[in-house]
Amino acid sequence: MRLPPAAPLTGALLLTLTALTGTALTGTARAGDGPDGTERAAAPGPSVERISHSRLDDRALYFVSYNGLVNNNSFQKNGVLTHRGHQYAAWYTEDRSAVIARRALGGTGWQTLTLDHRLTVDDSHNVISMGVSETDGRMHILLDSHSDGLYYVKSAAGLMNAPEEHAWSREAFGPVRTDLDGVHLTDRFTYPQFVATPEGRLQLSYRAGVSGNGRNGLAEYDGTGWRALGEWSSSTGTYRSEHGSSSTRNMYLHGIDYSGDGTLHAFYTWREGSNAVMCAPGGLTNHDTGYVHSTDRGRTWRNAGGTVVGSTGGADRVAVDDPGTVADPLNPDHALMNQESQATDSRHRPHAVISYVPGRFGQCSGDYVRDREANGRAFHVYRDDAGDWHKTEIPVPLGSSQRTKLAFDRHDNAYAVLPRGRIAAASASSGWTDWKLLDEAGDLNAFGEVVLDETRLHEDGVLSFMYQERSTGTTPSPIHVVDFALPD
Repeated sequence: MRLPPAAPLTGALLLTLTALTGTALTGTARAGDGPDGTERAAAPGPSVERISHSRLDDRALYFVSYNGLVNNNSFQKNGVLTHRGHQYAAWYTEDRSAVIARRALGGTGWQTLTLDHRLTVDDSHNVISMGVSETDGRMHILLDSHSDGLYYVKSAAGLMNAPEEHAWSREAFGPVRTDLDGVHLTDRFTYPQFVATPEGRLQLSYRAGVSGNGRNGLAEYDGTGWRALGEWSSSTGTYRSEHGSSSTRNMYLHGIDYSGDGTLHAFYTWREGSNAVMCAPGGLTNHDTGYVHSTDRGRTWRNAGGTVVGSTGGADRVAVDDPGTVADPLNPDHALMNQESQATDSRHRPHAVISYVPGRFGQCSGDYVRDREANGRAFHVYRDDAGDWHKTEIPVPLGSSQRTKLAFDRHDNAYAVLPRGRIAAASASSGWTDWKLLDEAGDLNAFGEVVLDETRLHEDGVLSFMYQERSTGTTPSPIHVVDFALPD
């Protein structure tokens, strides 16, 4: 999706906060003239209809770590994905084994296989992420890493491009490796995110380093092998708040995604390495929502106005003080969540969901879990065709410390999958200001975050996500995939 031309940002950030009190959900957009001058049918507003609900595993691994589950951390892109008429899901089962499953779209029966790897530690960061290289039809899997070494597995060639011709078995996958087929990226590897390039290559985004002192890097697979492209965000420099300063940080990505014109988009927050920047030690040092994009497959990075602010593998990296990179300013005192969600619409405009404790509930979060559960709210942020940023509160209390996922239907209506699988939506015709809860999801008994199948939205327009049922202690619980039809 194309990022439209825009004038450079000058002076203060252009930001519109839309009040929601008394707003009703708009059912349809107004009709208009089509390309041939005839009346065009009105686009439907947002709606969801549950069409399928399948259980992957009765006894999936369960433990709570960092307030989350290892099988359902929303940042694990892609824990569930769709490719050429088949859907794939990954999780750890009761004995800690890594399991990968597939089904034909429209079916409820899943074929499963168990990889030759078991989760090494009870750490919810150690998620399973999958990717597909279109050029040779392989699945790529990274798993079980948090600021240490990596575990990598890839399938035989052709498995993903012709699924009907290949048996779904352990023999279809190679050995578990601790490098990318001989390419070493870092000794402190976390947050693998695979993203396919428009021409069919596969890129890998990851963090090198640790929380509060790390850099984002990229690697690329061209169908013959991997190569490291280098790091592109900076962990150095000085950030100052009203409370104190910090000299190290890391950029937490909301995602890294291509739009239809080949633009690579990245929203993010910064996490500081020093608690001195906070009003209280129980909060989060996260601050500001930033945005950069790349028009050359991630080799150079530009701010919203188009100015280059960093390069991958170069000396100049995207830094905390780069001009024009802040989409929504916020200090570290509001429990701003890292790694939330992003997406682009059909006109290639970048959108994100962010969440924090608004100032009307106080100006100092001293316990971010407690405060987010009591007063956390999600907000929709997007950039319009004129280059202005807009922000709207989603009027549904989070009731959770966890994250929300963002998606669009083919009419550009927006959907926010909130913690516990609740679905809110806003119509494109309103400029995404009429957010309303569409599905309470009370029967799911979902623990918190869900893993969204971002690729299925493009395949058949179905909103599909994986979730795990709430349990206690380390008692295993069922894990599911649920599907919703969106407007045609």
